[in-house]
Amino acid sequence: MAFTIHGLPVSQGIAIGHVHLVSHALLEVNHYHVAERYLAEELYRLDDAVATVRGELVGLKAATSTGQAHSEVGAFVDLQIMLLADPMLVDAARELISERRCNAEWALVQQMEHLVEQFQQIEDPYLRERQADVVQVIERLVKVLLGHPGRLPPKRRDGLGTIVVAHDLSPADTIGFRDHNIAGFVTDVGGPTSHTAIVARSLAIPAVVGLHHIRDLVEDDELLIVDGTRGVVIVGPDERIVEEYRLRRTELELERSKLKRLKDMPATTLDGEDVNLLANIEGPKDVATARNVNVDGVGLYRTEFLFIGRDALPDEDEQYEAYRSVLKAMGKRPVTIRTFDVGADKALNGASRTEPNPALGLRAVRYSLAEPKMFLTQLRALLRASVHGRLRIMIPMLAHAHEIDQSLALLDKAKAELRAERIKFDESVEIGGMIEIPAAALALGMFIRRLSFLAIGTNDLIQYTLAIDRSNEAVAHLYDPLHPAVLKLIGGTIQAGARYGLPVSVCGEMGGDPDYTLLLLGMGLRNFSMHPANVLEIKQQVLRADVGELAPKVQRILKMDEQARVREAVERLAG
Repeated sequence: MAFTIHGLPVSQGIAIGHVHLVSHALLEVNHYHVAERYLAEELYRLDDAVATVRGELVGLKAATSTGQAHSEVGAFVDLQIMLLADPMLVDAARELISERRCNAEWALVQQMEHLVEQFQQIEDPYLRERQADVVQVIERLVKVLLGHPGRLPPKRRDGLGTIVVAHDLSPADTIGFRDHNIAGFVTDVGGPTSHTAIVARSLAIPAVVGLHHIRDLVEDDELLIVDGTRGVVIVGPDERIVEEYRLRRTELELERSKLKRLKDMPATTLDGEDVNLLANIEGPKDVATARNVNVDGVGLYRTEFLFIGRDALPDEDEQYEAYRSVLKAMGKRPVTIRTFDVGADKALNGASRTEPNPALGLRAVRYSLAEPKMFLTQLRALLRASVHGRLRIMIPMLAHAHEIDQSLALLDKAKAELRAERIKFDESVEIGGMIEIPAAALALGMFIRRLSFLAIGTNDLIQYTLAIDRSNEAVAHLYDPLHPAVLKLIGGTIQAGARYGLPVSVCGEMGGDPDYTLLLLGMGLRNFSMHPANVLEIKQQVLRADVGELAPKVQRILKMDEQARVREAVERLAG
């Protein structure tokens, strides 16, 4: 009998296919004692597994550089190769084997649990989910130790694809999917920024994650429907349901093909308002994806991915090369590069600082100002790169005027040093700030007087306004972008920017969600920044919008104080 499970939709589309269960090797690890005379052999088993996995990852890295795998996968593979060389991982496991005379699999899992506990101290949801890299590297090693090949089934002859059902999926797993008829991904864990979500979006494969115990509820080869738009998984559907979803899939594919025609059209509303559609990127490899949809620029380049998961911080030259390559690739289009944004954690160069509440601790600009040498190095690299394109520097998580003043003072110091060294840079680089804290949205004057542009980070703004960690399953259902308080803060920031002639963008998830495009346009937003995969769908919303009609309706919505009424009114905007 068919039944339905609801999860988190992370990649749109509908998949119909048969289940392929991926082994969760970590659940199969036993703990057993190793006699002293066999310890050398156990250590060799571990080293041999590490060498095998490293070879596999290097091969996968080569596939990304030759275009056989999607470029977004390359960054994850790089990070996992670095993790294999991290003494906190393999060397610590070797010590456990020697000291406790235990098997290699168990030692790896123990060290994994220790490292995951450290990652959970990180406040930023994207970076916190990078604990998945540690788990996936360990699982890959354990599979080699246990002798699990993990091969996918051959292509089916009935025309239906394979739906991969797993506890979690690593980027290394997904690269192997390119030679198979993979229809969809379904996982127990994960969120919007998990590997499965990112790779599924880049490959345009429907995916639903965060289903908790889906592996225990389905069987190999069972028929499954994955609705990656609504976050629904239907197990064992009958022919009537299958036919209904086939029709829906055809309609979605037709819509998707129509969207490609919008690539070169200017994003202008029906009443002539021009809108900038910008891309959020994590590194130079994402630029090609952004250019493929003809974005107007980069609205958010997250530089923290140059820093995490490594023993030594990137020096000035390494940072310069990364920033330069993005600026050159984007040509005359603006590139907004956000300075280092991470909480106080142990993933940075072996730092050991811990905090009782990282969410309210030393993170983002606070961390940068507490580490002025590191911050100055980044600012020098950014300024050096500025001659290669249209650079804008953005400071994250501002709340106080002195944070801006100190950041600008360090920027002036970096400029003075470069002038003394006769190194060229663009003297007119614009400096902006992110509005992510309610205090900032309620005291915009001090930012408007000091900065050239603002960007609203809706993910953090919503979390801090509602006191909700959206990765905490106990309260995630309370995370609501349409809460009246949230909308007032966003609307107020956009209106203040317009009043003082300061450009404002939205670079959080709201910016790339078509459900909120008309609402934000009606608030006065003209700069949207998002994952490149969302650009054409947002452009379609812009082309259909009449801002003159939307504005008075949205102003009435901003005066409402009941969430249910707000939601109904926002839904009516599209009608």
